[in-house]
Amino acid sequence: MSVLKDILYKVAIEAVKGSTDITIDKMDFDSRKIEKNDVFIAIRGSISDGHDFIEKAIQQGAVAIVCDTFPKIITKGITYVQVKDTNSAVAFMAANYFGDPSQNLKLVGITGTNGKTTIASLLYQLFKKAGFKVGLLSTVKICVDDVEYKATHTTPDSITINHYLKEMVKNGVEYCFMEVSSHGIHQKRTEALHFVGGIFTNLSHDHLDYHPTFAEYRDVKKSFFDNLPKTAFVLSNIDDKNGQVMLQNTAAKKLTYALKTYADYKAQILENQLSGLLLKINGNEVWVKLIGTFNAYNLLAIHGTAVELGMESLEVLRLLSDLESVSGRFQFIVSASNITAIVDYAHTPDALENVLKTINDIRTKNEQLITVVGCGGNRDKTKRPIMAGIASDLSDKAIFTSDNPRNEDPEVIITEMEQGVAPQNYKKTLTINDRKQAIKTACQLAQPNDIILIAGKGHETYQEINGVRHDFDDMKIVKELLEQLNK
Repeated sequence: MSVLKDILYKVAIEAVKGSTDITIDKMDFDSRKIEKNDVFIAIRGSISDGHDFIEKAIQQGAVAIVCDTFPKIITKGITYVQVKDTNSAVAFMAANYFGDPSQNLKLVGITGTNGKTTIASLLYQLFKKAGFKVGLLSTVKICVDDVEYKATHTTPDSITINHYLKEMVKNGVEYCFMEVSSHGIHQKRTEALHFVGGIFTNLSHDHLDYHPTFAEYRDVKKSFFDNLPKTAFVLSNIDDKNGQVMLQNTAAKKLTYALKTYADYKAQILENQLSGLLLKINGNEVWVKLIGTFNAYNLLAIHGTAVELGMESLEVLRLLSDLESVSGRFQFIVSASNITAIVDYAHTPDALENVLKTINDIRTKNEQLITVVGCGGNRDKTKRPIMAGIASDLSDKAIFTSDNPRNEDPEVIITEMEQGVAPQNYKKTLTINDRKQAIKTACQLAQPNDIILIAGKGHETYQEINGVRHDFDDMKIVKELLEQLNK
């Protein structure tokens, strides 16, 4: 139990009706989860408005309501707190309710279009190997040291974040690495958290279904760094044209990393093979098991972060050489007939181009590169033709298929993708709506030494169709299909 006035600490309050000197059991912004003696926080979302569910929350036992506008009906005996911003309010209330756990560990946030999951997950892996107790908040999973939980969002809501951070503190976790999405920043989910560091990976075309312009998308990312304290550090990729932008207004210690330009943390790719990368980082060579230029950037960011958190550079390099790839990020298998199948989460134009260019850099060109790719429904439509254009341009054969169509017609999505195919590439493309059949066709078309890339879903083990999630694992399916063809 907590006292309402205590968990309202730092919340921008406009007006109060009733007493805040009351005890409450818990808080929630989902009226369906409200029980006796709870606080209901009415948040205005893109789909529904929590203010419409205030009466329902009271009927279910809420003793206090936090809202940005007082309802027309004021129920006797209920405390109403009008705040300037309910998203901001829930962030501070959650931190207060759980004892401000981010103050008691070293929390590092990673933001950018691509690379967030890989960097967060590999930092978690590296610090575990170094003997620390570590936490992870990522798209793939949430970890409280050795205990794993399922993740549902790139950046969870403020209550969920603080719940897990409290569990981490309770279990002696020293470091936590957290993916920070533009949605999470915009919706103030990270506002009341105390970060010791922030990493900027890159910025490219994504989430323009949510952000009206690319400039807003960029500025939302930038606001994360603007709000870091001077005791924190920012590590920014200055090979990206927005890398310096992220550093402009931060009070934090400014650090840079790059492959192409002078930076605090600099790397050079000496070898790039399917078996791994040979890098020179700040003058020292290291062999790593990860592949591609995009991973060279990820590993450089990891190295810089670990050093800024107090580890010795040579020890970090030793640990880098032992890191394993992240689930669904350039995962590959080689079949008995020597067909290589790669599964990657690439679901943005930039990520898809990076993966295809990496494959083309390390292949001999004596083999076919067959790409299976789709685009998600109810998401940014403008990237669909761009991704199809990239796939057909950089592959020998491109098969357009369904991704997670959600509530859209997958055939319409594929038709929109096809608009981006250049005339000279028409004959290189196929359209197969059923994703499993598309993967099967790629396997049937592949000859010994050929390469199949299955892009878009990566670590996901489901396909969402009309609001229902069906079991679907790209890696599992391609393994089974290649084994069947070898019999």
